[in-house]
Amino acid sequence: MNGNGGIRSKHGGREARSRKKIASGSNGHSASIGNGGIYDVSVSDSGDSRRAARQALRKKRVRRSRVRKRQKRGGVASLVVLSAGIFVIYVVACLIFFHNLPGGTGDGRGMRGLVKKTREKVRQFRQKHARGPVATDAVSDARDGAPAANSGPVPVGIWPISIRDEDGKFEDIRHPGFADHHVTMSVPKFWADDPAAIHENKLMSRERALSIGTCITKDPATGSNNRGDKCPLSERTIFVAIASYRDWQCRDTVDSIFSAATHPERVRVAVVDQIVAAEDGSCDVPHNPCPDDPTQPICLHRDQIDVYQMEADLAVGPVFARHLGHRLYRGEYYSMQSDAHVTFTKGWDVDIIAQHEATGDEMAVLSTYLTDIVGSIDPDTGLSLRKTRPIMCNTEYEGGQQGKHLRHLAQPEGMPDIHGMPQLQPYWAAGYSFSRGHFVATVPYDMYQPMIFQGEEMSIGLRGFTIGYDFFAPERSVCFHSYAKGENAKARNKVPHFWEHSEKYKGEGIKAMKRLLGIVNMNPEVDRSEWDHAEEAKYGLGGVRKTSKFYELYGIDVRKKTTQRHLCQFVRGKMHKKFIEHLRKDGMGINYDEIDFKWVDPRPNDP
Repeated sequence: MNGNGGIRSKHGGREARSRKKIASGSNGHSASIGNGGIYDVSVSDSGDSRRAARQALRKKRVRRSRVRKRQKRGGVASLVVLSAGIFVIYVVACLIFFHNLPGGTGDGRGMRGLVKKTREKVRQFRQKHARGPVATDAVSDARDGAPAANSGPVPVGIWPISIRDEDGKFEDIRHPGFADHHVTMSVPKFWADDPAAIHENKLMSRERALSIGTCITKDPATGSNNRGDKCPLSERTIFVAIASYRDWQCRDTVDSIFSAATHPERVRVAVVDQIVAAEDGSCDVPHNPCPDDPTQPICLHRDQIDVYQMEADLAVGPVFARHLGHRLYRGEYYSMQSDAHVTFTKGWDVDIIAQHEATGDEMAVLSTYLTDIVGSIDPDTGLSLRKTRPIMCNTEYEGGQQGKHLRHLAQPEGMPDIHGMPQLQPYWAAGYSFSRGHFVATVPYDMYQPMIFQGEEMSIGLRGFTIGYDFFAPERSVCFHSYAKGENAKARNKVPHFWEHSEKYKGEGIKAMKRLLGIVNMNPEVDRSEWDHAEEAKYGLGGVRKTSKFYELYGIDVRKKTTQRHLCQFVRGKMHKKFIEHLRKDGMGINYDEIDFKWVDPRPNDP
């Protein structure tokens, strides 16, 4: 090796340095690596030539490097332009495709319509496969833009709905008629399991109240059936609860509800049917098979009928049966309760809603003892022939094995004293009740009151009063009752009664009455340790008004077990005008804190 760095060949010549292997030519000199090699240089014995060759090589390498960079930059730019063009074409094609999707108009058409349909399918899937209906529905609707009020203690309302869709979501409860609790029943869960969480022991806000109640059509903006007072009157759903004990007229009552309604599509009937399977017909089975006569109301609306059937020998009175009925409520806008032997007038649904709305009171409950069916409905038009209506104002203490308690007596019936709206009254009746749906959600029937027949109405009425509800007599009757008298006496007297099994539950009614009276503070002489306090917060009082205010207003002495009589004189002529002035401006009930009144019998010596 010499100082110039060359490598002497065996032939004495010099070779250029290369990072590539040098091939040997036939003449013994180093040859190039082909015409396209990296180092395409010739070998020379001259030092100057070698230096010139190296400089030429460096220049050539620089030129080729620049060329390669320019080529690379040009290729990337071309690729970017091509990609952008493809993307623009794709976007335009998508817009044209989604814009022309069929199905719907306005927001229901095109891409928005597709998104809504997808959300609806996701919601339905979640509802079908959810373990807990409340939490899952609330999350689903919250994600889809439903009002925030639908979360927390108020479940999301859905329409249409049926307990048949809740297979596997029932719960086991202990039958209240057996002290040893050896009998359990599988029953539907409450729509809202904690009533106190809804009213929070204070006056409900109007926003909270309006978050309860479904519409048969969804809000176009949120996709929710909860639309508050924006729901049209004709689309507001109605829940009808019926407790029936071996009553052959039950199916006729259900027929009447649907056939007489102006909008039967918004009605859902829930029946607690207590029967002997081998002897009694089921309330949801029509007189003729549906294939033979599919036009029967029960056939036409069978998807809107829920029947909870139980063995008759497990029946322990109307309180427990109606408790089960309240478990069937599923967030409807209005709730109605009636007996199982009632006939409705044509257009009853439109009429009773109009009457309820006329009160201007979100907390209004229209309730009464029904007039007898005989001579009450025109057979040709289906309309009422009555101009009179009953009003609830007559009650008195009575005794018996279960102890002294208040019970409603026969109620006066006459022409309405107030026109254009229902009339305020002090009491609530179990035979007929119509209200907003939240009444059922916040004042559910007590599960722990077996073998109670008299006294239930004072219990529900007082609990409702303390939660903030006001009771009204309807201005017009929308249904009539088949009593066991006159021309209906023979047929109605054949219907059995729940007390045919009273020996089986002997003594349970006495304990239940202590609880009933204890919760509403009507038996201060009984030590609180003597009655059952199970789930008292759930089936107890509210925090808007006190029971003592009710007793003071209407002349009831819970210690002496007496009443100031002739209360109807005040109720029929003055109560409404005196109290309705104190209806809160937002319509959330009458403010009794502003009312200073105490009924005293003006004719104590008169019968």
